[in-house]
Amino acid sequence: MDSTPTAWSDADAYLADLLVGHDPDLEAALAAQREAGLPAIEVAPVSGKLLNLIARISGARRVLEIGTLGGYSTIWLARAVGVEGRVVTVEAEADNAAVARASIDAAGVGDRVDIRIGRGADVLPTLVGGFDLVFIDADKESNTIYLDWAAKLGHPGTVVILDNIGREGEIVRDDSTDPKVVGTREGLRMLGEDPRFDATALQTVGVKGWDGFAVAVVV
Repeated sequence: MDSTPTAWSDADAYLADLLVGHDPDLEAALAAQREAGLPAIEVAPVSGKLLNLIARISGARRVLEIGTLGGYSTIWLARAVGVEGRVVTVEAEADNAAVARASIDAAGVGDRVDIRIGRGADVLPTLVGGFDLVFIDADKESNTIYLDWAAKLGHPGTVVILDNIGREGEIVRDDSTDPKVVGTREGLRMLGEDPRFDATALQTVGVKGWDGFAVAVVV
């Protein structure tokens, strides 16, 4: 079989069926997001399960998410922290936050989730630190701002996940003028050079095409 976007998507669907399965609450969250006209840029099901597993493996009880969208990844994270855990999620758009709030509550994890509305650069300075895991999936132009706050609001051992680092391979272009590519490159450079982080990154293929994520620990 040739390595093509169709093959990537088919493999992703196979893995999701096998390892994630049917989940009415998550599927309802996606349906609500689509009905509201939100962009289809949420994490794939296998990636949502990965977030959930990383949170559980790390023993995270306080999670910070930057970029809520329709609440799909938030539900995965809220399930991972358990009944005594807490997820603080930051969303710039009030309409998105309203869709997310309804879906998160419908999934039965609303009491674990605190949605803060506003731009990350404005909201993050108002938060109390001590987060065990930080998931960054917002505007790529602000990646370095978000990473700086991830270090400030975390502690030694905090896991930091930076999404969408592949940019269809465009990250290799140091002459790119695409703000998302530039912001991604700056974020990756920060993870490589800032002594507060120890990091690696993976490029991935799947239902969303050619993408990837970086994983770091605050040291």
